[in-house]
Amino acid sequence: MTDTDQGADPIVVAGGGIGGLCAALALQQQGHEVVLLERASEISEVGAGLQLSPNACSVLAGFGLLDALEPYAHAPGNLRIWSGRSGRQIARVELGDFIRQRHKNPFWVIHRADLQRVLLERAQSTPGITIRLSSDVKDLTATPYDQLSCIFREGDRTESLTCKALIGADGVWSKTRQHVPGHKNARFSGQVAYRATVPIDQVDPKFARDTGLWLHRDCHLVHYPIRGGRELNIVVLAKEDWGDETWSAEADKEAVVRVFKDWPAETRNLLNTPKQWLKWALCSVDASGPWSHGNLVLMGDAAHAMLPFMAQGAAMAIEDAAILAKHLPKDVENIPAALRAFERERKPRAARIQGISFGNARTFHFSGPMAFARDSVLRLTKPRKLAERFDHIYGWTPDQ
Repeated sequence: MTDTDQGADPIVVAGGGIGGLCAALALQQQGHEVVLLERASEISEVGAGLQLSPNACSVLAGFGLLDALEPYAHAPGNLRIWSGRSGRQIARVELGDFIRQRHKNPFWVIHRADLQRVLLERAQSTPGITIRLSSDVKDLTATPYDQLSCIFREGDRTESLTCKALIGADGVWSKTRQHVPGHKNARFSGQVAYRATVPIDQVDPKFARDTGLWLHRDCHLVHYPIRGGRELNIVVLAKEDWGDETWSAEADKEAVVRVFKDWPAETRNLLNTPKQWLKWALCSVDASGPWSHGNLVLMGDAAHAMLPFMAQGAAMAIEDAAILAKHLPKDVENIPAALRAFERERKPRAARIQGISFGNARTFHFSGPMAFARDSVLRLTKPRKLAERFDHIYGWTPDQ
């Protein structure tokens, strides 16, 4: 690991989520002092499970974190696709050893909190990274020396910090995004996600090993083991208006079950198992908008929040961190040019995968003849061929 220059102005990362922590680690490896500002009083992750596909694991391997993450992860052998109408299996996508051998990194599913905790512990123990909680960026001003003066509120105090660059990793409702001219705010997709976790021994063994994807009209169900296989993560995604005052809320179990009133009994039994459900509005940020302005750049959900229909939101933020650091070596001279180069490299991939996610949002919820055609294609395709369709996503590494 490269030694940092204790006398240099730092790079500031706004946001202590998965993307922000990865950016801090990657930039420190390049030799930068990093100050991470997190508006919350403690860094904790809401939500439940996420998928760490080989492209994301290739970055985490560069941080030396795969061994630390493995006890919390589960490697599903397959993705099994089921009909939410008939209850029959439509197709199987081979994962497990096949994907690991093909892409040299694992395909894992993991609880968000476990991933974030491992990243946070590494950042806290890494010299050159300073984490400041209850700190929220309020304003930015350019200095005469091609730097930024970052004005932020820390608790009850307002402070300023001169920095080389500001990395906006503050999520879908980013406040740093307002400093990038021409960038549009997040928009509601017309879909919501209901999420819950349950102990694995409370569910049918059918659900306990592989990832499951159930398809039906206007909604679908995803489930997979997390916490090293000890819990089951359950996600319901459905077309629905949003009437709550905030973008996440507790959900009524009966409301979830009503969505599945005409589904097979085994799925209704599964959805009756959790004692508590949480609901999120699914929002996106157009990846084709501008990401950078001077010494400021957006990354992760702040730049390109996408729907979870390709399970690549966290992976794209992790990838962003690695490529951002590649464009910011310790001796970088023209930081605005470096940030524009990062944007040029990352935007086509983020926009493409965002487009795939939007496409899947339609395809997963087909009904009638369109659903019949979709299911027929899936049934006729071999499990490894279905997995190979994702080579352009899973085969990515930072060294490409």
